[in-house]
Amino acid sequence: MGATQEKYKVLLVDDEPIILRSLKVAIPWEELGLAIAGEARNGEAALQLIEETAPQIIISDIRMPVIDGIALMKEVLPRSSKLIFIFISGYGEFEYAREALRQGAFDYLLKPIDHDELTEMLTRAIARLKRQKENEQLMLSVQTLSMLARERMYAEFTLGNPRPLQHLKWLENSELEGEYFMAVVRLDNYASLTAQWSVEEKRLWLFAVRNILEEWSLENGVLSVFPFYNGEWILLFPGSLGSVSKELGEQLISGIRKYSKLECSVGISRITRGIDQLSTVYPLACKALYQRFYSGQAGVFINEETAASGSREVKYPKELELALIESIRTVNLERMLSLFDEMSAFIEAQGLPQELAERLIMEMIVVLYRQFEHLNMHTDWSLEGLLSRLHGLGTLSAMIAALKMEFSKWMLGSNKSATREDGRSVVEKSMRYIEANYHKDLSIEEVAEVADLSISHFCTLFKQISGYTFLEFVTHCRMEKAKYILQNSNVKVYQVAPLVGYQDPRYFTQVFKKATGKTPTEYREENSRQVN
Repeated sequence: MGATQEKYKVLLVDDEPIILRSLKVAIPWEELGLAIAGEARNGEAALQLIEETAPQIIISDIRMPVIDGIALMKEVLPRSSKLIFIFISGYGEFEYAREALRQGAFDYLLKPIDHDELTEMLTRAIARLKRQKENEQLMLSVQTLSMLARERMYAEFTLGNPRPLQHLKWLENSELEGEYFMAVVRLDNYASLTAQWSVEEKRLWLFAVRNILEEWSLENGVLSVFPFYNGEWILLFPGSLGSVSKELGEQLISGIRKYSKLECSVGISRITRGIDQLSTVYPLACKALYQRFYSGQAGVFINEETAASGSREVKYPKELELALIESIRTVNLERMLSLFDEMSAFIEAQGLPQELAERLIMEMIVVLYRQFEHLNMHTDWSLEGLLSRLHGLGTLSAMIAALKMEFSKWMLGSNKSATREDGRSVVEKSMRYIEANYHKDLSIEEVAEVADLSISHFCTLFKQISGYTFLEFVTHCRMEKAKYILQNSNVKVYQVAPLVGYQDPRYFTQVFKKATGKTPTEYREENSRQVN
């Protein structure tokens, strides 16, 4: 049972060989889960051994030649604050022992050594080390959760949903209170790439690109980096880097090309401040990216919105865009065609010159195409081909007619495709996957990949249809299975934990009690079916 558990290492330090020998033979080291990493006759030799062996516990005499025990501890603790020192002192050295405790020693014992007392001390020391390890794991989990929650919060604000602020006040910090700008990194020709990749290849490629971006971000002062849509990532930069934004974008393109051999483009927004501005600057960075379809090649595109962009201000028909997106989501072809007529009427009523009208239509098309792509409704389409054809048409009516024809073909083709699933079937498939894999270390990224949705879209859809958040449903599956095992078997409680996805039995007990109001043992006693 203890074979797989890592032993804590102990260093013995004493200038009396007889004491070292008695310590080695009189203490049940193996039984305690401890291993002697080395022994030293003085503090100077101990310093070298500490560097070489990295022990967790040091048992040392207080009075030694060259460097005494307290001096040794003062030297080591500033670098390794979790080290546990247990001192051995003579009857005449009580003041030294008290000083050792003041300086951070765990405990001390008097000569002649009572081995039972030392064993008890070591048991307490091991308990402290275990608590420290649990606290470190908890902090790592909290930090990971904090990072994921912050990404989720930023994504929600970017989508224009302010609700996370009510629930995640504890995550707020000042990083977006100062000036910042957004870069949207998007893989070029993503639809054609995903048509070539298997599900596993797609997951690996997106994981690889995310790693490249995260490593680059750590080295270049990025405030936050997170995936938004499939094939798209958002990076938030401090405003102080605004003057070199183009160079930073070029570095990103170069890094992704070098390490993944994939091409991407980068759209950069204007500088802003405040978390609530995420939903404002995201469309600006995307609008900058629309230039990619005119340039014909990967590059960095900066939103150069100015107060005098032309002689007039044109309000983008956001409500019309949202209605068109909804018609795509519900596969309502009739509604979509009527909305294209509304778009034509809007442009005509505004009296827009051809250049502005064409730009507005192009922006709308890219948004709608990405909605098809986002919902996995794409077949063998060429967005660039459609944009190029529209660019060559001379009248508004010709452009709208071409749009109707092309989008009708796409929607009908997608509707007939056997690969398309509606939201409910996607969520049901995801739930079945969770029910089959709840006992593993299951991540939201993995299940979103199975659903073939972005993490943001998956979270929203899963909650809407199932009534659970992802984590709530995973926990629900685990608790139901745990209750079944407790009712119908004699498997020990600590053995139930890994069977339902928890490596730490104590944490499993906490989650179980929170879910059922009872500990696993109490639940078994009340609900056991007397399995032999």
